[in-house]
Amino acid sequence: MEPQILEINEPAPRFQAEAFHNNEVKKINLDQFRGKWVILFFYPADFTFVCPTELGDLADNYQTFQDLNAEILSVSTDTTFVHKAWHDNSETIKKIKFPMLADPTGKICKSYQTYIEEEGLSLRGTFIIDPEGILKAFELHDNSIGRSTKELIRKVQAAQFVSQHGGEVCPINWEPGKETLKPGLDLVGKI
Repeated sequence: MEPQILEINEPAPRFQAEAFHNNEVKKINLDQFRGKWVILFFYPADFTFVCPTELGDLADNYQTFQDLNAEILSVSTDTTFVHKAWHDNSETIKKIKFPMLADPTGKICKSYQTYIEEEGLSLRGTFIIDPEGILKAFELHDNSIGRSTKELIRKVQAAQFVSQHGGEVCPINWEPGKETLKPGLDLVGKI
């Protein structure tokens, strides 16, 4: 069976998985986060090099995401037991308060097209899903390139602004409080 094609403004692929969260193993599914923005944050593997820098920065900024009515779900092909061992042995990972999903079969990674078949790992992929479960943005990185939490926050803020202000759009480097655009014939050729 071919994986579904990911499309912006279409429903995000649904999933259910075990997660290590608050020192417990829990069942997590995407639908339980209806009404919240969701950031799916795929990374290659626990006990690696770039991954803890990204996850640690997300942990440091978790309250900012919570204030934006957004939940972070990190995903790797590790098991919940490996997540726990990493949590117990890394001061950086101990800071994490968001669910760390286990995808040892690669099923979620495959449905979001981040799976590297030859390695059994995920690419670095970030997916922003709105409160109705609709995919609003995604990016994929080579595993040697870390992502920016600051830019991810900006993207969530822009997606929320556009969602709340129909007809307005956010230009390059837009941040809350900056000017937006209202597309129309009067702007053609004037920007």
